[in-house]
Amino acid sequence: MDSRTQTVAAATLTRAPARLYDGYIFDLDGTIYLGKSLLPGAYRLIMKLREIGKRVVFLSNNPTRDVSMYVEKLESLGLPTPQEEIVTTVFTTTQWLLQNAPDAVVFPISEEPLKRALRDAGIKMSENPEEIDIVIASYDRTLVYKKLQIAFDALHVHKRARLICTNPDHFCPFPGGRGEVDAGAVIAALEDSAGVKLEVNCGKPSPVMLNTIMNVMELGTRQCITTGDRLYTEIKMGIDAGMDTACVLTGETTPELLVDWPREGWPTYVLDRIDKLIPAELWPEFGWTAENG
Repeated sequence: MDSRTQTVAAATLTRAPARLYDGYIFDLDGTIYLGKSLLPGAYRLIMKLREIGKRVVFLSNNPTRDVSMYVEKLESLGLPTPQEEIVTTVFTTTQWLLQNAPDAVVFPISEEPLKRALRDAGIKMSENPEEIDIVIASYDRTLVYKKLQIAFDALHVHKRARLICTNPDHFCPFPGGRGEVDAGAVIAALEDSAGVKLEVNCGKPSPVMLNTIMNVMELGTRQCITTGDRLYTEIKMGIDAGMDTACVLTGETTPELLVDWPREGWPTYVLDRIDKLIPAELWPEFGWTAENG
């Protein structure tokens, strides 16, 4: 790390909130947990926020899990969470279709959770390019060439389909710097080959996701803070909404990435661990130390 990066990193890691908010919006992967473990400070933070009556909502751009699967995931990590606290891109994509294209025939490049949600909502799916109205690009670990060809034919050959996505993420982070190719690669492949543009993003940082969240929160944007590990999804969503934001350096974003990021896209706060969302002067009152998180 060069001296310029070190200087910025040292400064940003001390930028923590000096007040409590009424509502806290959290990304999950890379923010609350990484892989099969809660991140340091996550458990005590969430439990304390609930204890003092703050509104908590978790978001995920990962369409390979639905709400019930996230409930099970958090339970397995020792953080029991009601379904009402979770908003996923599977839900927002299904709701967008029901509200904006209820009679459309769709082709999801996706795994089973999204397909199951579409079936349950009564949305028709097809692999016939001649009848597909909407192609849904998604994070799909079962991706094969045939899926891309069906989408290409619907978008380019028959020129009848629109391209939307569940989320625009470039990759899904794993522990140890590993990760998996995410929906962004599917979007890029289809935009490049079919000569089309993505029309609607149903995940972060889009207004589709934001509007769903604020309906769940029942609070104004100025009363809330959104926290995550990606500058171009949850952080951008919060900035676009005029909401305070906090980026945790426990997932995709690193000090090196942040220093080169456009200044207008910087979060309000940058944290090395998530429990620093609680103002430091309250830690003694809560019996917190850096060692017991």
